[in-house]
Amino acid sequence: MSFICIIENDRNGILEEEISIKKIHIFGAAGSGTSTLGTALSQELPYTHLDIDDYFWITKFTEQRPLPERREMLKHDLSIYQNCIVSGAICGWGDEFKTYFDLVIFLGIPQNVRLERLQQREFQRYGNEILDGGSKYDESKAFLEWASLYDEAGMEVRSKMLHEYWMSDLVCPILRIEGDYTVKERVNIVFNYLSSN
Repeated sequence: MSFICIIENDRNGILEEEISIKKIHIFGAAGSGTSTLGTALSQELPYTHLDIDDYFWITKFTEQRPLPERREMLKHDLSIYQNCIVSGAICGWGDEFKTYFDLVIFLGIPQNVRLERLQQREFQRYGNEILDGGSKYDESKAFLEWASLYDEAGMEVRSKMLHEYWMSDLVCPILRIEGDYTVKERVNIVFNYLSSN
């Protein structure tokens, strides 16, 4: 079932489009901006934003939610929100949801830009605690080392190779947004895609 969506942006003015894309999944490397784009799109379009961190973690970045519980929570929300944007990777634990999506958006960003963003984000979250001797130093260091593996690692970790493999059998369209774009530029790319499909 389709719905009428009013899209307003600087590039195209106001568009009235019938959109048949109900469920969108946005994913990419840590620090690629999936949550930020999901939030921005849900503020402009009639979609509910579901962020995978809210399902994956009981206590953010420290205590993981058990697999069955996280799957059940996501399945429930995908059933009650007809139009939704899911941001964050579900590779492996959430493969059963691949067929739920009408569009997958893959975000790619240069490694140096991504790692710099992650370092800034870590400092914004924890301040001086991530510095040598701080209570979050070891944890932050391990996280940044893990995140740096994305572009070159194999299938054993969250990597570009794993994400490419995960996308290889999707039945829905894939919109790739690769490059150092601003949030607004990414939003416009998605708007343009939705208005032409």
